[in-house]
Amino acid sequence: MDNRSARLDAEYVELKRHQLTKLRDELRKAANVVEGEELNIKGESILQAREYEDDAQKLDMLEREGLLGARDVDRLARVERALEKIQEGTYGLSDVSGQRIPRDRLDVMPEAINTLGEQESSERKAE
Repeated sequence: MDNRSARLDAEYVELKRHQLTKLRDELRKAANVVEGEELNIKGESILQAREYEDDAQKLDMLEREGLLGARDVDRLARVERALEKIQEGTYGLSDVSGQRIPRDRLDVMPEAINTLGEQESSERKAE
């Protein structure tokens, strides 16, 4: 059987649409919270007496949150792409090869837009 021909049933796709919509909303909310905290920290450091150790700790925290935020932004982009794929009728097919993404992978990671092998290859290239 061709790996591209096995279609996901409508009930399963609707369940994934619901999960992805909820995840998208949570990621957007988290991004707004992080932005607000960053603005608060920057505002506090302007108003308070300067302690360079405190500034270093705050900068370190902002950097870590920024990295976390960047991962959330990447994940949000995948979630939005997966929702687009549902509308297009291509959900569950890899953006890279068109191959079927295993249902087990979609169960664990509904925002998957490529196969595990393709994702691992992409991550190795990015390092």
